[in-house]
Amino acid sequence: MDLRKIKKLIDLLEESNLAEIEIKEGEESVRLARTPRGTYMAAPAAHAPPPVAHASPAMPMHSPTDAAIGGLAKAGTDLPDGDVVRAPMVGTFYASPAPDKPPFVSVGQAVKAGDTLGIIEAMKMFNPIEAEVSGTVLKILAESGQPVEFDQPLFVIG
Repeated sequence: MDLRKIKKLIDLLEESNLAEIEIKEGEESVRLARTPRGTYMAAPAAHAPPPVAHASPAMPMHSPTDAAIGGLAKAGTDLPDGDVVRAPMVGTFYASPAPDKPPFVSVGQAVKAGDTLGIIEAMKMFNPIEAEVSGTVLKILAESGQPVEFDQPLFVIG
């Protein structure tokens, strides 16, 4: 199923009073469900290595926690000067390709534009988060295995 169709389904769910929507197209199916406000889904404890896939463009999604999580970072508190790399989607952040592998980057490490900084698992797809600029990783703001929200600051590169 096309990501644009899934995005339209997400928009439809957001605009309606529906709690859940499921669409079947041939052998493919997509089920979207809202979680009650203030409830969080538990993140999986382990993850598989990411398949080689093309990163999809950012899909803006909004949730009730945008203000709570994004408020601190959007205000600029505790962020060193530099380019902030933000989450392009909602999902689970992983700092390494597998639980037994070292993280993609660490604080103080030099990175080039296009280097993989981490991955976000969304809808069983692993999406690489790449550096937009060259520089040094000044701060890592997300913890591996934790859920992240759209536009949440993940890294600061100086």
